[in-house]
Amino acid sequence: MKREPLDPLPLWLDLPPPRPRGGIFKPPPAEPVTRARPHDWRERMLEDMTLRGLRPRTKEHYLHAAQQLVRYTGRSPDLLTDDDIRAYFIHLHEERKLSASTLYVALNGLRFFCRHTLGREFAVFELLRVQRPLRLPVVLSLREVRTLLAAVRSPVGKMALTTIYALGLRLQEGLTLETGDIDAERLLVWVRNGKGGRDRGIPLPRPLLARLRRYWRDERPRAPSPHLFVAASKRPHSLHDTSLQKSFADARLRSGLAKRATIHTLRHSYATHLLEAGVTLRALQLVLGHKQLRTTELYAHVTHTGMERVHDTVDRVMADLCVSPARRGALL
Repeated sequence: MKREPLDPLPLWLDLPPPRPRGGIFKPPPAEPVTRARPHDWRERMLEDMTLRGLRPRTKEHYLHAAQQLVRYTGRSPDLLTDDDIRAYFIHLHEERKLSASTLYVALNGLRFFCRHTLGREFAVFELLRVQRPLRLPVVLSLREVRTLLAAVRSPVGKMALTTIYALGLRLQEGLTLETGDIDAERLLVWVRNGKGGRDRGIPLPRPLLARLRRYWRDERPRAPSPHLFVAASKRPHSLHDTSLQKSFADARLRSGLAKRATIHTLRHSYATHLLEAGVTLRALQLVLGHKQLRTTELYAHVTHTGMERVHDTVDRVMADLCVSPARRGALL
């Protein structure tokens, strides 16, 4: 009797393969999945950091840390071992003598690279620790800030640095300010997509608003860009951070300022001046955009509030410290 052929199984019916007779069925071993192949690990890491929502500058630092590790070991990332990472950090500590902040960024970048891009856990990361010392920020006095700003040659650079100080901005926050960020009616400036992807409003001083209006009318290069600060060139574009840093360094030399100040020093000075004027730490935290209050508390260590009485007491106690013994006896 001739058998009729069986109808083929529908595609949605996913049955397991039949068990062979005479033994326990063992499925064939699965091929290992490689998270990051040697030729595409950089692209994979960039994708991982994008999915994680990291900022562009953080991406740049993390990718640089991974590239440095691969260059140091001279081998494919898939072949890295705990000893490789251990030896690399000893190299950074003992030979390159990198600062604690640089080591901290490298550690976080490599931990992200190994855990998320390579999909591997290394025991050495449980051992690695970076102790970051508490360094107080450099702060300029009110007079020093004004002397420094007066020494800036470029009108655009002077206005940009003045705005960064008057609003307590980070460098990139100042360079990306647009006309639409200024609320003249409410006297607020809105920082969009600041550190941590957060927006915040900052009180706009009336003198700064008047100065910005004069700058826009008389000094700003004509350009269709919405940015407040654009470079004066044949093809105007938004002011670059390197250009503003050069203007600041030149002004620091011209003003004779001895302190090791950077553009970020203007933000430190702004915070210290407000704290000394009576602004509370909580209010200052909101203005500066700090996620944690303990970050803002650092400025309490550099304020002069309450120190006047200490200075008077020290002067009185040490009054005869630097006089000759004969004069000291006469005073007694």
